[in-house]
Amino acid sequence: MEHFDASLSTYFKALLGPRDTRVKGWFLLDNYIPTFICSTIYLLIVWLGPKYMKNRQPLACRKILVVYNLGLTLLSLYMFCELVTGVWEGQYNFFCQGTRSAGEADMKIIRVLWWYYFSKLIEFMDTFFFILRKNNHQITVLHVYHHASMLNIWWFVMNWVPCGHSYFGATLNSFIHVLMYSYYGLSSVPSMRPYLWWKKYITQGQLIQFVLTIIQTTCGVIWPCSFPLGWLYFQIGYMISLITLFTNFYIQTYNKQGASRRKEHLKDHQNGSLTAANGHTNSFSSLENNVKLRKQRKD
Repeated sequence: MEHFDASLSTYFKALLGPRDTRVKGWFLLDNYIPTFICSTIYLLIVWLGPKYMKNRQPLACRKILVVYNLGLTLLSLYMFCELVTGVWEGQYNFFCQGTRSAGEADMKIIRVLWWYYFSKLIEFMDTFFFILRKNNHQITVLHVYHHASMLNIWWFVMNWVPCGHSYFGATLNSFIHVLMYSYYGLSSVPSMRPYLWWKKYITQGQLIQFVLTIIQTTCGVIWPCSFPLGWLYFQIGYMISLITLFTNFYIQTYNKQGASRRKEHLKDHQNGSLTAANGHTNSFSSLENNVKLRKQRKD
């Protein structure tokens, strides 16, 4: 295993250059194998979990979900606030920010972004709860792609570009996750569900987040600084893939729901008209029968 890890490190160094020494010795960052193993186990559970639960009763997990979502809401809020203050203290440049130009503020950003990386491991639980509750329709290609890729991408980010221009997407994503996990936490309480109306807008916020990240990343390409251009090109490509998948999800989920509601409304309206017509016909038939009976009695 050590030989394999050494070979990987040599390959990564040849491809990406030397690692950032500021994160040397940090938990999970010294070698890639633990992150790779966690991702592999995640994908195996995604594949085998629904098969295991197929003939079993779904688990409610209500209390655990409230605690879990509350915890991720608070962690996301902490990361968002720390990133904003770190960027302010380091006087980060929106258009392009290098990885070694803000002193202690860079170290603050690095420490927070490690938590951001680690949160991607915690968020694997999103999928595991879907499996335990047998909400398999929520385990989409988008969901699995997003969760599995983010942990791996951020291992590389933390080892090569752990601050500077890397801050922007993580800051926006942390803010979106405050809204998202607070929504999921509240929706775990049945009495709160009628008052939750902003799920649709969370997806819209995610799409806006990706567009803004592309704009900010493109600024670094147009007005370059010491931040490596290759990472910027990669981020633009990754954001485009997420925009494509999230847009498809939005159309499939909300546009089709709207069309389905309109069809149901039209169907109900037609059924109502037919019922009224049938009621009128039945009344008319009853009237005719009454007249016939009276004639028979008179005769």
